[in-house]
Amino acid sequence: MRIALLALALALTSCAGSQPAPSNRDGLPSDLPYLSRAEWGAAEPAGPMRPQTPDKITVHHTADTHPADRPNGEKLRRLQAFSQRPDTLDTGHVKPTWPDVPYHYYVAADGEVVEGRDVRFEGESNTAYPLAGHLQVVVEGNFEETEPTAAQMRSLTRLVVALAQRWDIPADALAGHGDRAPGQTVCPGASLIPRLPELRQAIAEAR
Repeated sequence: MRIALLALALALTSCAGSQPAPSNRDGLPSDLPYLSRAEWGAAEPAGPMRPQTPDKITVHHTADTHPADRPNGEKLRRLQAFSQRPDTLDTGHVKPTWPDVPYHYYVAADGEVVEGRDVRFEGESNTAYPLAGHLQVVVEGNFEETEPTAAQMRSLTRLVVALAQRWDIPADALAGHGDRAPGQTVCPGASLIPRLPELRQAIAEAR
């Protein structure tokens, strides 16, 4: 009997160990347009990352425009290549080598949500604020100059509501990048900042 119980315990341990790691896709609506890391051909992280448990949502914009005919997967491959090398930004700030893309989710202009860094690890920022617990969501575009598309706002709203439900994040824990790093950035831009209360309201109504 003791041998049988030991064998059963070992079998259960083996099964538990074979379970796949949680995916950024977990908990999101099945009909949300979504492109996984595997689908866009992500490289492996180039170094260690800091573990986290998400308890906040921070919204960014990319602060630049992207050709409409460039596939979203190519945009992420370019972003990952940029992230995984040192570089000097237009501001003169030197960006260090990051292990992976800095954001956990990328909301493209056509409304497709693209999987970024594993949500179980902290993101990155060129501004100074504590990054632990932040789900970093970036919206494609420079919203100092343009408006987010209707498709983007639909997907962004559905995304943050689902993330808030999955991780039990309250509405007031969603903020813009500039709220997290006051005086350091205008991100996520003048035309997206006024939409943040809509996102918080959507989260509150879904709870």
